[in-house]
Amino acid sequence: MANRTRASVISFLAVLFLAAGAAAQSPTKIRYTLDWRFQGNLAPFMFAKSGGYFEKEGLDVSLDSGAGSGATISRIIGGSHDIGNADLNTVIAFLGNNPEQVGKLKAIYLIYNESPMIVQTLKKSGITKPQDLAGKTMASPEGDSTRRLFPVFARAAGFDANSVKWLNVDPALRENLLVRGDVDAIPGMEIDVLNVMARGIKREDITVFKFSDFGANQYGHVILASEKIIAENPKAVAAFVRAVNHALIDSIADPAKAAAAVHAFDPLTDSKADVEKLEIQLRVVNTAFAREHGLGDIDKAALAKQVDDISAIYGLKVKPDADKLFDLSFLPPKSERMPPKR
Repeated sequence: MANRTRASVISFLAVLFLAAGAAAQSPTKIRYTLDWRFQGNLAPFMFAKSGGYFEKEGLDVSLDSGAGSGATISRIIGGSHDIGNADLNTVIAFLGNNPEQVGKLKAIYLIYNESPMIVQTLKKSGITKPQDLAGKTMASPEGDSTRRLFPVFARAAGFDANSVKWLNVDPALRENLLVRGDVDAIPGMEIDVLNVMARGIKREDITVFKFSDFGANQYGHVILASEKIIAENPKAVAAFVRAVNHALIDSIADPAKAAAAVHAFDPLTDSKADVEKLEIQLRVVNTAFAREHGLGDIDKAALAKQVDDISAIYGLKVKPDADKLFDLSFLPPKSERMPPKR
């Protein structure tokens, strides 16, 4: 009887041990939002999911498409998502006008070392220089980062941003409105020229104004994490950063392989265009700065100037503390963040 009891106890303890081990090995769930639709320029993040990079780090990541940087901030502040992509300028402006939200989110990884933002119009519009945009009509989602940064571009180019009339539209409609002639111009990223070309417009019939060509060359998109996940599960945040960093490095090495990941999220995307979009976008990821300092890092002096510029242009209620915008403690060692030579 004693032997049977002892055996039962041992069996019971074994079950508990196995259950505890299984629980300890369960992947950590993270809700992640992009700032835009599933398309080639954002392929590294889809690649991190479909390529198993998150899984290898013990993470179960849900990946959602977005509707602009403003939407990403709202999702993280509102608690529907833990981590997301957003334009740094939009983050600075939001925190400057909502100081009570300072600390609710932090940038943990710099994606774009240079600005990929543009305004594009059709040559038949007669718009030949940025100043010609004054009094014209443009279309964009209200939360789009390029629209939010448009006043910076306008100031640098020398015209009144308030003279432009805006149509609030769904992301999928923006290029269609331009091609149909319903609006005069649209803001976006360099890769969005391909979206207009896909609608039958030749490249030589498109006029592009790059923000950086007119002195608006601030840091671009970052990865944001909520205060809650940083405080409650910093190991998961570090694991997330490692996974994305690894996927970015492999995307630089083989853009075609990374771009193929988009198909799993949106089977209707153009595979060739996805590769082209990714290669264009990687120009502002794999920069001279990144090749010297590693991916994800920042220059503190450049960041401080960016905060000063955005605060002045937007007339923010308070100027955010540049030292508190980023938490770079989750970055892998520099040796693990060096982009591959191509």
